[in-house]
Amino acid sequence: MISRHRRAVGVVLALHSAAALAGLAPPWLLGAIVDRVTAGAGVATVDRLALAIAGCVVVNALLARYAQYAGHRFGERAVAELREQFVDRTLALPVSVVERAGAGDLATRSSVDVATVGTTVRDVAPTIVIASVQLTLLFGAVFLLHPLLGLAALAGLPSIVAVTRWYLRRASSAYLTEGAEAAELTEALTTTAEGARTVEALRLADDRVRYGTVRVARLWQARRATLALRTVFFSVVEASYPLPIALVLLVGGYLLSVDLVSLGSVVAAALYLQQAIDPMDRLLQWTEQAQRGFASYARVLGVGLVPPEPPGVTATSRGERLVVAGARFSYADGHDVLHGIDLEVRPGERLAIVGPSGAGKSTLARLLAGIDAPRQGVVSIGGCPVTDLDPAERRRRIALVTQEHHVFIGSVRDNLAFAAPDATDEQMRAALATVGADWFDALPDGLDTALGDGARQLGAAEAQQVALARLVLADPHTLILDEATAALDPSTARRTERALAAVLVGRTVIAIAHRLNTAHDADRVAVLADGRITEIGSHDELVAAGGAYAALWRSWHARADAR
Repeated sequence: MISRHRRAVGVVLALHSAAALAGLAPPWLLGAIVDRVTAGAGVATVDRLALAIAGCVVVNALLARYAQYAGHRFGERAVAELREQFVDRTLALPVSVVERAGAGDLATRSSVDVATVGTTVRDVAPTIVIASVQLTLLFGAVFLLHPLLGLAALAGLPSIVAVTRWYLRRASSAYLTEGAEAAELTEALTTTAEGARTVEALRLADDRVRYGTVRVARLWQARRATLALRTVFFSVVEASYPLPIALVLLVGGYLLSVDLVSLGSVVAAALYLQQAIDPMDRLLQWTEQAQRGFASYARVLGVGLVPPEPPGVTATSRGERLVVAGARFSYADGHDVLHGIDLEVRPGERLAIVGPSGAGKSTLARLLAGIDAPRQGVVSIGGCPVTDLDPAERRRRIALVTQEHHVFIGSVRDNLAFAAPDATDEQMRAALATVGADWFDALPDGLDTALGDGARQLGAAEAQQVALARLVLADPHTLILDEATAALDPSTARRTERALAAVLVGRTVIAIAHRLNTAHDADRVAVLADGRITEIGSHDELVAAGGAYAALWRSWHARADAR
């Protein structure tokens, strides 16, 4: 940051240094008044020196004010860049990494941590640098008055240096732990709030309260640990401040008695040390804040240390045939959830994947979309591994729509433009009509209707139709629908699926189906159980075979008739 803003940083340092030099004059002038009065000077001499003191104070105030102004301008620009870099780095991460990190962790890094770094860049770092310059000048001035006074002025430094070293060895890890615990608490509160209906329906309120209480307790313990460090640190520092002043007065009294210094020099030295308390205090206090800032900076920069999604290649099209060969996949615990999947999806084919919960259907969908890479085997499209494609190229050719959906704060137009920034209003309205979004006609401002908190709230079914409308606008060749109509009621889902069917002609469609009417309409059906494809064929062929799919069909058909 400093290297990119050398001129601004140079101006800040120059102004603060000039202000510090102007601040050296009043104690020296006050010592001169003492010496002149002792020598018999009159009121006129005192008035001239007092006027000079007032002038130095005004100059010091003006320089300090403009130095602070320049420092804040630099800080705000630097923090704005940091926020933009953080967003860019986060958006460059693989989707799987973002999902594993969790909303709470990213929310804490992008808000609390970035704000803490902002304080560090805007206030802490300049204060530490300027306070160090001021202390150097003040102690240097005491040495110039007399070397023995200068040595006496250093009396409090050994204890301050010792406790600061003790503190810094422990502070970084303690504040990193505090930041991690704050992220865990945010994650706990976020997931509980988002899943409030599920918590109530399953009577999990007591469990979530207990879990949240544990997270609060752990954060409380982490903050008590950092508070214990500060308690020792500041107590020792505050006790060290009076020592050099007392010793300078004692040494100065002796030197005055033997005529080695003047009374004005002793007064000036004591005033310099009294003046040094403020920058020393700021230096040590902001050193404590700097530990928070550096810990937060590590968390913000840590996002950039995660390898971004590889750029891949923009492969020349060799067809749209999607092939899975010997694919195995496991999550972090190392347990395989897919076992040697072999599957070929022909261009323009409609394939339904069915199976019980936990069979690996959504995991297979993620492999087909290139979000995750198989541990063994390969998933390729047109002969090129899906994960080797450039991310933009992959998303242009393959789109995954899940049962999870999100409505962004903004207008309906903003929400649809994510999929196709160049889409016209007519195309957006047509896409909404395609997915059966009848509610759109009742919106007061049409595409300009604001959505999100404080505006029009969409229900789960409406939000899912917006997600499907994005899919229509994105117009990919291969579509993977992971229970994409799960939030719609059966009649709306059926109508939406029929409307989509007319639009998706000629495209490859892979549907993760929980309603078997989707499988009934597909060209082929793949049955997934325990991470393996156990059956594959047309609906009629599998029903005639009397296997697992036939049993699923009979069970689902019986429930449908009962309803």
